[in-house]
Amino acid sequence: LTLSPLCPRDGGACPCRVSSVLNRDVKQFGKKHMFDASEETCWNSDQGTCQWVTLDFPRTVKVSQLHIQFQGGFSSRLCTLEGCRAGEELVKICNLYPEDINAMQISFAALRAGFQVEETVLDKLKITFENSTDFFGRIVVYHLGVLGERL
Repeated sequence: LTLSPLCPRDGGACPCRVSSVLNRDVKQFGKKHMFDASEETCWNSDQGTCQWVTLDFPRTVKVSQLHIQFQGGFSSRLCTLEGCRAGEELVKICNLYPEDINAMQISFAALRAGFQVEETVLDKLKITFENSTDFFGRIVVYHLGVLGERL
């Protein structure tokens, strides 16, 4: 089984929405920067509690891994993953507890402890950053990758 990125680098084939963008400056801090594989660009949310990202896949997928790289000091202590099939309401998949570090963090469906994602079939994925390490609630994500199979 070979896993492939479900959101390509240009992000265009996988429509994405975010809760906010710092100072509404989408050119410098917009959502597209989570998928461009550049070490120098990022999505930077504005301040406020419970920032989020939603991904609408163009066809049904089975998500197996989540890759995320925060900026240390602007990460989330708790991430809630929710998903659904087309036309259904979001349901909670799991909670993740990322570290407040700059390194890439990878979740595997096969893991049974720590940072894990339940292997789930869905058309939409929502990641809610419940508890920012930043006093003002800002989140900074340099890389977001969702891997799995297109069904």
